[in-house]
Amino acid sequence: MSLLSKSVKPSNHNLKTYINRELSLLEFHRRVLAQSQDPDFPLLERLNFLIIFSRNLDEFFEIRVAGLKQQLEIAEHRTGPDGMPLQEVLNQVSKVAHEAVTKQYEILNNQMLPQLKENGVHFVQHEAILEKHKAWIKEYFINEVQPVVTPISLDPSHPFPRLVNKSLNFIVTLEGKDAFGRQIDLAVVPAPRSLPRLVKLPKDISGLEEHYILLSAIIQEHISDLFTGMKATGCYQFRLTRNADLSVSEDVEDLATALKDELSSRRFGKAVRLEVSHKCPSKIAEYLMSQFDLKAEDLYYIQGPVNLARFISNFSIPALRFLPYIQNLPKPLYSKKPFFEILKKEDVLLHHPFDSFAPIIKLLKEAASDPHVLAIKQTLYRSGADSEIVQILAEAARNGKEVTAVIELRARFDEESNIEVANILQEAGALVVYGIVGYKTHAKMILIVRREADVIKRYVHLGTGNYHATNAKIYTDYGLITADDAICEDVHKIFMELTGMGKMAKLKKLFHAPFTLHLHLINLIDQEIKNAKANKKASIIIKVNALTEPQLIQKLYDASQAGVKIDLIIRSICCLRPQVKGLSENIRVRSIVGRYLEHTRVYYFYNDGEELLYCASADWMGRNLFSRIETCFPIENKFLKSQIIELGLMNYLKDNRLAWELDSEANWTKITPLDNEVIHIAQQHLMDSKVVR
Repeated sequence: MSLLSKSVKPSNHNLKTYINRELSLLEFHRRVLAQSQDPDFPLLERLNFLIIFSRNLDEFFEIRVAGLKQQLEIAEHRTGPDGMPLQEVLNQVSKVAHEAVTKQYEILNNQMLPQLKENGVHFVQHEAILEKHKAWIKEYFINEVQPVVTPISLDPSHPFPRLVNKSLNFIVTLEGKDAFGRQIDLAVVPAPRSLPRLVKLPKDISGLEEHYILLSAIIQEHISDLFTGMKATGCYQFRLTRNADLSVSEDVEDLATALKDELSSRRFGKAVRLEVSHKCPSKIAEYLMSQFDLKAEDLYYIQGPVNLARFISNFSIPALRFLPYIQNLPKPLYSKKPFFEILKKEDVLLHHPFDSFAPIIKLLKEAASDPHVLAIKQTLYRSGADSEIVQILAEAARNGKEVTAVIELRARFDEESNIEVANILQEAGALVVYGIVGYKTHAKMILIVRREADVIKRYVHLGTGNYHATNAKIYTDYGLITADDAICEDVHKIFMELTGMGKMAKLKKLFHAPFTLHLHLINLIDQEIKNAKANKKASIIIKVNALTEPQLIQKLYDASQAGVKIDLIIRSICCLRPQVKGLSENIRVRSIVGRYLEHTRVYYFYNDGEELLYCASADWMGRNLFSRIETCFPIENKFLKSQIIELGLMNYLKDNRLAWELDSEANWTKITPLDNEVIHIAQQHLMDSKVVR
């Protein structure tokens, strides 16, 4: 299988035809940040976007920047498909990231905190501690903080400590001598990770409004108490971001054991970013950089809490949140008939989060208890040990069903949880396999095998998103539940491919990576090119999370030049340059950033009026098409097809309120409705439309 990746043709792109991937991803993060300033969003939802930006940026440094730095060490002059030297990419990333972080804290300090205060939510920082707060703060410090905090002096017998990735720490300057008569100038105090970063003050000192004090402020207020006989002359927050990517050899004998070993090292990977308080003296900042082998471009001065990702609490102000949304059920599921009886007559399409995730739970529950069900097979990418699906699969195994779970242990940042899921299912008697080493199993599939009147019948769920009930409330995804014999047979063959060692499966209706998907996409685009050259109407609409694969980008350029009208709805990374004269004049690229995270993958081809529509688990990225197990499935039912085209594609092309458009210079601009133009918000339209799906 490794030969598949090697068969990918080298790219002929350059900066004029290929936008740098890392810079494109950073631009997506900036679009997320921009939502925190949207006046139409409730205040606490805007704060949430600010926090999401922090989390996104953390992962960007842990994975993308860390990867660039590693590549630079190996091959200093290496370039990507765009031809930009790695050092130049890092320079540009540093410039854009510094600007974005500065903007983030301007929004927090000048907009968010004042507006929260107006609405009765106060954040007490160290410089704002009042006299009435001090007694309670002291008591909290003595009872909660001091017993678990560990100050570490920096001297010849105490070298600089090995700090955990993204942990909050303080570097403290000291005067005086310790209990042993030593002159100690510096110390490090790691903030206890077991304590909340925001502590709610009691009402007897905060009044009717909600007052929260930062843990950092409590520690700073009593920092000298940690160094008896000495005086703290300065106390400055800092946080270190480390390389958190995992590397597991394809030659390992036990993937689960190898991953467990790697997980322990993730917390102490090589440093890639240092955040310090804006009050930190330059000499102290330089000292910290020297300890972590970082340069000036890796240093970020922060005008507030250095970890906004934990700057949140359950504020009890519903008026500052989105109104709750009651999810729908597709029309066929209003019937009280058993799920299998419904599926014998028609397919069921789910569009999350507008449609509930409950039907998937219902399907599995019925299968787990149905005496006629013989086997259940499912892929699990991100589910969680507390997932109801995991519990149902375990119960099905205990009920004597043949349960097979293909668990992708390497789903980034969910590795530990997935190992726990595997253990739960194995203990229940399920067969657990980890897919193919070197190829992540990213496909979303459920296969149920049932005996009906001495005939074996199969039922399938295929999706664009993970089997995660919480994500299904905040991610947009499609799921198809069907009893179509050809599709069920295809899914059966893919499961056999994942658990066995046979040759590549020959499928009837599904395309699958890393074998046929890329080639079929090329052929589908070629067919549109052929139609355009024959003066026929030709159109392509693609909705994915990211577009980076060089050959597909080149093929889309070819299609544009042939006259094919192309609309791309790309949530995050887009390396294609649209609207370039003579290259991509017929390509329009837009991105929607709203209440829900856009996650659907939908491919549409006009096909001379015989429209072809596919949903998939795969983005148009090299990793999805050549290094992952992915599925792409057709939507053939005319009603369901028209529903996806109208609500899942055209609806998003009409959005003139939350949509952004990409220009030929790689700049994203938010669309502004024209005067007297009706405002159309794609996600809101789906929530408001009481369409019986």
